[in-house]
Amino acid sequence: MTLNREQMLLEMGIRPLWTLRDALPVPGEEASATATAAEAAAVVADCPPAMVAPEKSAPLPAELAWDELGPAMQACRACVLGQRRRQAVPGVGDVRAEWLFIGEGPGSEEDAQGEPFVGAAGQLLDAMLAALDLTRQKAVYIANAVKCRPPDNRTPEPAEIEACRPWLQRQVALLQPKVIVLLGKTAAQSLLGKQDKLAAMRGQVFEYSGIPVVVTYHPAYLLRNLPDKAKAWEDLLRARRAWRAKTG
Repeated sequence: MTLNREQMLLEMGIRPLWTLRDALPVPGEEASATATAAEAAAVVADCPPAMVAPEKSAPLPAELAWDELGPAMQACRACVLGQRRRQAVPGVGDVRAEWLFIGEGPGSEEDAQGEPFVGAAGQLLDAMLAALDLTRQKAVYIANAVKCRPPDNRTPEPAEIEACRPWLQRQVALLQPKVIVLLGKTAAQSLLGKQDKLAAMRGQVFEYSGIPVVVTYHPAYLLRNLPDKAKAWEDLLRARRAWRAKTG
């Protein structure tokens, strides 16, 4: 019996192994695939931030509603003040206020109680409001340029004012007051961006987003410089005239 080549191989126990070429790794291909993956990871790492999908971030102050501002400020760690204070001090008063008073920053008592102007300076501010037939519970909102207490009640630094400015700007945008009274140089620096001396800013009516702005002394300063209370009263009367002109 004559056997063909295939039968002869089978008789000898030799069977052909048929394997698709694509199923076998090409020599060096596995190492090449590993290198390709590493190169791809390096490309992603070198991509500019705009080319890489960003992580979900916290909403900006300008995107927040009024009732969202307070909790967001409590969670803020944009500067070193947020890491040292007991709590943020957003502000107090009527959220439909026509008068907005802006001070410098919380002191130790404000940091403890979570409300601005609660010490001796706050009592003087309440007296100033009463002279205008105002109270902090009605038609008035009181805030600060920075929302967290600076250590040892020092003056807020420029970087801290800058970090907190978006919170103050959002408060003004939501309140839309008829007049703003800035209590001290720090408040003027924050809202108006001015570095002038307080004496040079007094006696004028500035404007912020169409709102008249008057600059006067901080109540804490007036407690140490009683003769300047008369000048502060002149500033408040100027603010009242601006408010009347705005309300018609």
